Amino acid sequence: MLLPAVILVLIYSYGPMFGIVIAFQKYMPVKGFFESDWVGLKNFRYVFGLPDTLEVLRNTVFIAAMKIAAGLTVPVVIALLLNEVSLTFIKRGIQTLIYLPHFLSWVILGGVLIDILSPSQGIVNAFLGWLGIEPIYFLGNNSWFPYVLVGSNEWKEFGFSTIVYLAALTSINPTLYEAAVVDGAGRLRQTWHITLPGMRPIIVLMATLSLGSILNAGFEQVFNLYSPQVYESGDIIDTYVYRMGLIAAQYGPATAIGLLKSVVSLCFISVAYFLAYRLANYRIF
Repeated sequence: MLLPAVILVLIYSYGPMFGIVIAFQKYMPVKGFFESDWVGLKNFRYVFGLPDTLEVLRNTVFIAAMKIAAGLTVPVVIALLLNEVSLTFIKRGIQTLIYLPHFLSWVILGGVLIDILSPSQGIVNAFLGWLGIEPIYFLGNNSWFPYVLVGSNEWKEFGFSTIVYLAALTSINPTLYEAAVVDGAGRLRQTWHITLPGMRPIIVLMATLSLGSILNAGFEQVFNLYSPQVYESGDIIDTYVYRMGLIAAQYGPATAIGLLKSVVSLCFISVAYFLAYRLANYRIF
């Protein structure tokens, strides 16, 4: 049963790793891997000598860290609120509505966001105009753009992430709540002393596992929303590699950045799984 999945991983994940050699070459497509000139670490020195590299790294870590923080906080709060809804049909309806964006691509959601946040015709700026506030160009302002990325990503994903925490709530022994009621505890105290401690293992697990994606700020989302106006605050490693490799045809430096990102991500993933095992007793095998 595992054979088809193993074959796909070998073809699409391990097979392309042969291209890592490009990071150490002055790669020319007409010469291929075997005849392109070998330059050693020159591509890495060139990349770190570019003025934009450190800015891109800073943007990637900042945006990814904010997404991780929001991705841990918002789903937990929503799961706690949904847990308090007693009418099943209302609860199911809300769940369906908040899950829906997860199944839409960023191509579709990007178009929706561009219309909503438009400084001339967007509903958000129209509302701000009613309050006497000048229109804000959310997708063209370096001060606002990173937060738009975080907010829109959470809008898309928090409903799906909530499933994990709702499942964790079902594992809490209901007799604990009954004992708390007898002792006179209200809903807030029950949440603080029973619900959150009961959810703590899964929260710790999700937090530690999310460390592995600290350098993944979301290529598809950023690519569909950013523009040269917000490169200063919104350009991330993946979009930088895309422009350098596919647009500027600097294959060696682009591969060098991608390889560096992969190595750092591997270190973070290793640390994350070690912490998940130590703190939440999570094991892969």
